Amino acid sequence: MSRLSLPRPAREGDLLETVDGALWDVKGLIHPPSRIVAFIRYVPDPEGSRIRRVDGRRYRKIYPIKDRYAFVEEHYPSYLVHDGVFGDLMCEVPVVDVARLYVPERRLQELLSGRFLSDVERDAVELAEAVKQSAGVPWSSMGICGSLLSGLYERGSDIDLIFYGSSTQRKVYEALKSLREEGVLRKYTRSELLKLYGFRFPDTRVPLDAFLKAEERKLLQGMFMGREYFFRFVKDWSEVDVSYGAVRFRPVGYGRIKAVVSDASEAFFTPCAYKLESVRILEGPEVPIVEVSSYRGRFCEQAWEGESIVAQGKVELVLREPQEPYYRLIVGGKPTDFLLPLL
Repeated sequence: MSRLSLPRPAREGDLLETVDGALWDVKGLIHPPSRIVAFIRYVPDPEGSRIRRVDGRRYRKIYPIKDRYAFVEEHYPSYLVHDGVFGDLMCEVPVVDVARLYVPERRLQELLSGRFLSDVERDAVELAEAVKQSAGVPWSSMGICGSLLSGLYERGSDIDLIFYGSSTQRKVYEALKSLREEGVLRKYTRSELLKLYGFRFPDTRVPLDAFLKAEERKLLQGMFMGREYFFRFVKDWSEVDVSYGAVRFRPVGYGRIKAVVSDASEAFFTPCAYKLESVRILEGPEVPIVEVSSYRGRFCEQAWEGESIVAQGKVELVLREPQEPYYRLIVGGKPTDFLLPLL
């Protein structure tokens, strides 16, 4: 029996706190009945640089994937599970170990009604208000995630906003275009992109020139009032038409492909997906790959319909009855994974 009655099912963008105080990023929308797929994010550490506002407890942030897995393997080995549905080694937190679920939409409401906000919190509220007014979406479709959700932000922390539902995504994306044109938001400068490249390189080792071309045109990231922002879109509950076990995944190897994006309508969501045509296998299993997908936000908005791409990652067979099985490429699990438009 759980020590906590969850306020709602966990989903992408949430944080959960285990009984020992560790904080975990919830990943995806589908989870086993008694576990939550999540990665370690912040760990209690007397020497840590992050200080939680509510109790003064110090934390250390862990970001690179290899460091996260190494930490879990050492301190939470029972959380690493060979999941028969996902067909891979997964990090899954038992629900009985969850002490608290941090909900982005609730946190945003707290900030909107707060009287004594920090500079970071005020900037986040101003950005949320600007987007809401321009897009015409309800507060219930928005939330705050990242370090502002946990209270472990620093003076220079970025603003992470999350939005739920396809209708909301379309309205907000159009609003981002307007806010860029009005000068409310701006894209990264080259020096800012170089800093971002240095931050991401340990997990995604791609050539600098290719990185700059892909990232400089994105609307989901940039600057607001001198502070970085990142936007994330997640499907709403009514749009999730599968449950745990209804779709199964089987790894068949590691590959590299060249293809043309035929449908990028799912490119803005986390998880994201790009439908493909004219696929050419450059390396790896000779199977008919029809999609490239990722559970990592950095691969959102990466390519557009009609663009040629080159991608490298894990090749999976997707099984979902009564539909026909199909093959896809998953990127983001290794530093050697990539998805790049050929611009």
